[in-house]
Amino acid sequence: MTLELRNLHAGYGRTQVLHDINLTVPAGAAVALLGSNGAGKTTLLKTIAGLVTPTSGELRWNGREQSHRSPHRRVADGVCLIPEGRGIFRNLTVAENLAMHTRGRGKAKAVETATRYFPVLGQRLSQTAGTMSGGQQQMLAVARALVTEPALLMIDELSVGLAPVVIDEIFAAIELLRAEGRSLLVVEQYVQRALAIADYVYILNKGRIVFIGEPAQCRSGTIFERYLGEGVA
Repeated sequence: MTLELRNLHAGYGRTQVLHDINLTVPAGAAVALLGSNGAGKTTLLKTIAGLVTPTSGELRWNGREQSHRSPHRRVADGVCLIPEGRGIFRNLTVAENLAMHTRGRGKAKAVETATRYFPVLGQRLSQTAGTMSGGQQQMLAVARALVTEPALLMIDELSVGLAPVVIDEIFAAIELLRAEGRSLLVVEQYVQRALAIADYVYILNKGRIVFIGEPAQCRSGTIFERYLGEGVA
């Protein structure tokens, strides 16, 4: 399944944030979406997820126009967003968090899916989610999304506030998802980690796509110095 955005514009009220966005996530590909703070990355992910309605342009998933399709129907169609800030239910147990997204497949299936990618969650099923470490909460957030069996997984700033060892573990799970053929659209503060998993790179600047290419084209650092204020080592 392929995601296609064509001449997409979106924003909040009278404030336009995204301008003439053209972006494709081919089936089974990993795309890194990079840009400085305020560039419009989160707004773009929310637009794809149905949380922001485009003002014009096309948003197609598997050839079907999605611009006015509700968020829960997009999830049912296989499009899932893991927002920045985790978005778990802190007062529920790990098992209860997972069960909320089973869509009739059962709790056992949800646990099986979660522990395949994050075995530590199997030891925390009865624990209240809010009492776990930040890293384990992020693992739960990813696992909750995977329970819906998404064909396209969008991840917004996965590594914020996490220790490097935890980031390594979570990105190992992302690599596994990539190997399984899931489509990925990833917003990530650590450029090198994003490039390591990406097939294609898009850079947003002031709500516009200013670069489209492959990770190898970004290694010189010139592009990043221009749009992100940093080079790539």
